[in-house]
Amino acid sequence: MSGIVRGISEDMHRQIIQAVFDEDTMSSTSVGMSDLSDEILLCILRHVPVCDLMKNVANVCHKLHTLCHDKTLLTNVSLSEEYQADDVLVRYILKQLANHMQSLSLNGCYWLSGSTMELLARCRGVTHLDVTGCRITSLRLSRLLSSLSLLRSLAFDVTPGFNSAQLSSEAVDSLSRPVGAQTDTVTPSYGVVPCCAQLRKLMLQFDISDVTREGIGVCCQLMMGQSSVPHYQQLEEFTARLAPGEVNQTLLLLYLAVFSVHVPKRLRVFLVSIPGPNPAHWPAAPSLAQSLGQGGDLEALQLPRSWLDSFSLKRALEGNSPKHLSFSRCPALWTQVFQSLLEGGVRDAKQLTSLNLSGINKVLYSECRSVEDQLVPETMSRLAAGCSNIRQLNLMHTHYHHESSPGQGGETHLCASLAKLTHLRSLTLPACALSDGLNTHQVSINNTPSPLFLGLKKNPRVGLQNYKPDLESSLSEDSTSGLSLLLAGCPFLETLEVIGPGFVSALPRLEPCTRAGVEPRGMCEWARGVGDAHLAALEALPRLRRLSLAGLPGVLKGTGLVQLTQQCRDLRVLSLANMGSLKTMNYAPALLDSLKQCTQLQELRLEQPYLNANESFFEALSGCSRLQRLCLISRSGTFDPLAVENFMERCRHVIMCHMFMGGTLVACRTLQKVLLNRFSVERSALSVVIYPLQHEDLTLVIRDIPLTLLDRITLFQSHVAQPPHLSPL
Repeated sequence: MSGIVRGISEDMHRQIIQAVFDEDTMSSTSVGMSDLSDEILLCILRHVPVCDLMKNVANVCHKLHTLCHDKTLLTNVSLSEEYQADDVLVRYILKQLANHMQSLSLNGCYWLSGSTMELLARCRGVTHLDVTGCRITSLRLSRLLSSLSLLRSLAFDVTPGFNSAQLSSEAVDSLSRPVGAQTDTVTPSYGVVPCCAQLRKLMLQFDISDVTREGIGVCCQLMMGQSSVPHYQQLEEFTARLAPGEVNQTLLLLYLAVFSVHVPKRLRVFLVSIPGPNPAHWPAAPSLAQSLGQGGDLEALQLPRSWLDSFSLKRALEGNSPKHLSFSRCPALWTQVFQSLLEGGVRDAKQLTSLNLSGINKVLYSECRSVEDQLVPETMSRLAAGCSNIRQLNLMHTHYHHESSPGQGGETHLCASLAKLTHLRSLTLPACALSDGLNTHQVSINNTPSPLFLGLKKNPRVGLQNYKPDLESSLSEDSTSGLSLLLAGCPFLETLEVIGPGFVSALPRLEPCTRAGVEPRGMCEWARGVGDAHLAALEALPRLRRLSLAGLPGVLKGTGLVQLTQQCRDLRVLSLANMGSLKTMNYAPALLDSLKQCTQLQELRLEQPYLNANESFFEALSGCSRLQRLCLISRSGTFDPLAVENFMERCRHVIMCHMFMGGTLVACRTLQKVLLNRFSVERSALSVVIYPLQHEDLTLVIRDIPLTLLDRITLFQSHVAQPPHLSPL
């Protein structure tokens, strides 16, 4: 919850308390909603989704009906992820609010029909429209734009078959005025960007496959002419996020071709995210850096690692006060980044709120030979002092190996340095950063064989050592002391990711990219020391909403997960992957107990090679009555079709059921058909994909999943550096 919303809530709470305990109020026999002032009720109603406002609350009484139609509630309408909003309800809302709305977001409403989209033409007062993920053809877009003469911001998808030549002259004239455009592109095209002559904000997402379903290579040749070249003269914000693939990179370079001739003088946000180890080279990057440095009003910067050198980065940052910086997988910039942030290379470092340093000092564990190859507590302490307002920090794919002796400056642990970032709300850490050091007692027992069996001893397997119950008592009570310092200093964390160095998702969409940047599982001794005690310590985060844990071989029984969920009762998103042994799922009983306590859970992503999704599993999961999205990934996993069906019957809010597991193609398709036939009528947004994980056609199946759901199942938050939208469309 943002500071503004939290302030409104606190103020509203004080007003309610004052109203309840006022002498006049206390003299009455009871206090009802109708006794509260209109101002207090409007504060309450701002937190109610517009679907509930119009469908339910407005029908309670005349007073609430009047308040529900207050213009302060209906000016900005968002139906994004309102999965219960079917065509009938959305049509009703559009008819009721056509003359009130100025901003409308249907982002991700992939289930709405084309006829419902046609009704958007009635909303003639709309200035900001987001129909990303909706069924918008070029002809439908043309009719829509011809009616929305006040439109200033547009977000939509460029799908196969889109043809800008089908746009009417009225539509082109309407596009000449928008100052913001956002497109999710799944086919090579400029979309409507060349028509937007006054473009100030451009947000792009490219998700184009290199080959078609028929196995034919996709050609990325666009018509180059005066009418097809994007206009960037007034551009202030440029954001591009790419899925893997050569076509996506080629298309991006075509969009950026104009920058080689002219860099917009007003540009203050430039964010480009390209997954994979070898992003395409862009020769105009140094010129861009020089222009950004001269402007003095840079807000956000993210570039692929091959686009900048240290000198160019220095010129880009000096004289600026950026809010968001991302240097993911840019080891060559490691020194310059900290020099700029800590030694006056930026005008005001305290303006920085989001920093991505994922893999910035990327060195494999086997090559970590000096302190320069790891995160240094002293440096992070200086960062916390100079950039004290950081709210989002990503340190994935880095290493920190704590030793028992204090470091320079009296720092004893990296977590003690991070604890000074008191405004932190989102944090991604490598697993080894939580460890208090190697447990020498356990290492000596594991690695010292009995003389009697010395000649029979096998070579130790790299990875998780056999679990010995008698070793639990050998763990010292302060084995999580470093983590405890972090939790005490950052008690308001809402998003936490702890990723082991060897984690690679089994889903094929990003696997080639992520595999190129990881090292063998279990290689880092410090990461192997993070286990149940560390999970239990996370109970000190009462505001935790999103938790991702992946590649943690030290989690043996999962008892810490149970203790965590007992206290973090408002957990909304839970992602667990490759916990403990990969041969057996030892923490399964603890997982079932944990799920029973996650009453507020809305999204679960579970990835484990041997997952048994049986009746007991789905019975425990049925306790998550608010669950909306479920994704199970298990290469050798099994599932009970009847248990899945009963679960879907109990949890009526579930609209995404994606299972990529073992089993035959026939069994998977049969269950998928049963679920769609039974539940799709009452859940118009229902997306069911059940498919064998090892099937050769899985990539094609994943391609058909709506993008708004695809990002949730194929990666954790930090695998593709997706910066926050600084200025939403």
